[in-house]
Amino acid sequence: MLSGLLDRREFLRRLAVVAGCTAAAGVVLPFLERNSAWAQITAKDDARLISEYVKYAGETGDVRAYFARPKGDAKLAGVVVIHENRGLNAHIEDVTRRFALEGFLALAPDALSPLGGTPEDSEKAPALLDNWTRKKTRRISWLRPSI
Repeated sequence: MLSGLLDRREFLRRLAVVAGCTAAAGVVLPFLERNSAWAQITAKDDARLISEYVKYAGETGDVRAYFARPKGDAKLAGVVVIHENRGLNAHIEDVTRRFALEGFLALAPDALSPLGGTPEDSEKAPALLDNWTRKKTRRISWLRPSI
């Protein structure tokens, strides 16, 4: 190597490493995209838990939620699991089960319940959530002081 330049052999070696990493990422990424169920850590039918979908009355109608708790009758603290912009999906349900395994009553409400719930295609959820929260924000905008 002269004056900070790579010789041909070193350049080809580094290029092969980068190309190999890129090829490996290309193979692995499709398995990780759009299927959060593959990232599941706690099985839906874990024998240590009771988990189910529940509904409760909300401001705009029934809210669907995923509820999980450890088996038994012990009094437990509760945790509310808030989903991100993809809605109440398999990953959020898994997080809810993991909290239950740690000894909590865990509830994950679907913020998209007023709009029919989280869509099958998680790519549609962010737009629905954004539109819904904007309408809700406008409804209470009269509370903001004028400047």
